[in-house]
Amino acid sequence: MPRATAAAAAETARRLVEIAADLFADRGYAAVALDDVAVAGGVTRGAVYHHYGSKAGLFRAVTAHLQREVAAALVAAAETTDAPADRLRAGSHAFLDAITAPRTVRILLVEAPAVVGWQEWRALDAESTAVHLRDALAEAGVGPALLDALTAQLSGAMNEAALWLVDRGGDPRAREAAHRSLDLLLDAAVARR
Repeated sequence: MPRATAAAAAETARRLVEIAADLFADRGYAAVALDDVAVAGGVTRGAVYHHYGSKAGLFRAVTAHLQREVAAALVAAAETTDAPADRLRAGSHAFLDAITAPRTVRILLVEAPAVVGWQEWRALDAESTAVHLRDALAEAGVGPALLDALTAQLSGAMNEAALWLVDRGGDPRAREAAHRSLDLLLDAAVARR
């Protein structure tokens, strides 16, 4: 049997992450077996092990992939404007919308802290979305003395807002309230420099 090319292997790995993300979001981490991913991907369980080493390794790859997707959404939104405070606002609102996508919120905010552990989850968050929030706050004039604390608090507030929205089942009034509340927090964060 011929060996797969590097491009084909990379495509298989990418596809497995997408399939696993859907399965983990639908059923939860505990209810998904690597056999489920392999069958859905049309590959052997050995192929899944080859790419990710274990179910936990696959879940970490899914978590990192979704973190990158959320980060890309907030960066894209922030780049639509020039003023630092406007970039902070646009990126923060885009984060709230991206993180509340059904598979994203379940995997990143519900499953991941328990599966990968709180410290690893925080490290992944810091490398993907929190770094952009920190940079945006700094560009908007938040000084070094408050920068890390404010980044942590705003990040936590937005994650909690996402979970609050999920509990409200897509209620548009709740989404509007969450975004208006986020504006109040952002206004307070950049009001005094």
